[in-house]
Parts: sequence; C-alpha cells; structure tokens
Amino acid sequence: MTGLTHLDEAGAARMVDVSAKPVTAREAIATGRITMSPAAVSAIRDGAAAKGDVLAVARVAGIMAAKHTSDLIPLCHPLPLSRVTIELKIDESGVEAIATTTTDGKTGVEMEALTAVSIALLTIYDMAKAIDKAMIIDSVRLLSKTGGKSGNWSA
Repeated sequence: MTGLTHLDEAGAARMVDVSAKPVTAREAIATGRITMSPAAVSAIRDGAAAKGDVLAVARVAGIMAAKHTSDLIPLCHPLPLSRVTIELKIDESGVEAIATTTTDGKTGVEMEALTAVSIALLTIYDMAKAIDKAMIIDSVRLLSKTGGKSGNWSA
C-alpha cells in the first residue's frame, strides 16, 4: 500500500513481525535541548531549584523512559536494553540532553533514545517551571544508529 512497515496491505496499523530477523548489536544516540532564563539555569547549576537536584532526577527519568518506550508508543517492540546513558550539558542558556541506548536484538533502539531525551527534558521543565514557564524544548532528533539490516546511519 504505502511501503510503511507499520501498515498492513489494507492500511491498518500493525506491529512489524521481526521474528525472522537475526539478533544484532544495536545502538542509537539522540539529542535535544531545553532553553531557559538565566535564573533557571543558575538555579539548576547551583542546585537551588525548590524540587531538588534537577539534573539527577532528569537523568533517572530519561533512563526509566527508555525502559518503558513500548508502553508509551503503541507499535514499538519491548526491548531488553543493555545500556541507557543520559548526558546533560548545562550552559548559559539551557541544557542539552544526549541519550545513548544499546541492545542485542531484532529491532533498533532509536525510539528508546528519542523517548529518553524527550522525558529527560520534560522532567527538567517540570522541576524548573516555577522559575521559568517559558522554557522551550526543541531540536529533539536522532544523531546516529548502528546495527540491523539498514546498517549504520548518522545525521
């Protein structure tokens, strides 16, 4: 019909059958950014946010989100993740999040990396919104993926 793997011949949504695919090592790296006021940056950097250590909580939230991606995105396969890392880089205008996810599996971990970044950034927003409600989350995107039939890709 459309060549999209998540649609059957009639156009109905479906989970892709990966049972015949070989298990391969796979990795994905995603990034995103939250831009905020100098006051919010200072509070996060200095550990002065009322809700506590913003970056520590965001890191844990991102890891937990990666582990629950298939619960959040209906057609994603549940994956046995072997590693999830969240790097948070604070600068004068906000925080960049970088998530790396790995597995040995039959399907990729791109959605897990993107979900991890998104939830880490949303957690930062939640924890600092009392300081700055105008924060902007943007530039969430895949940076690279390795493994699988389609091979390696990078932005």
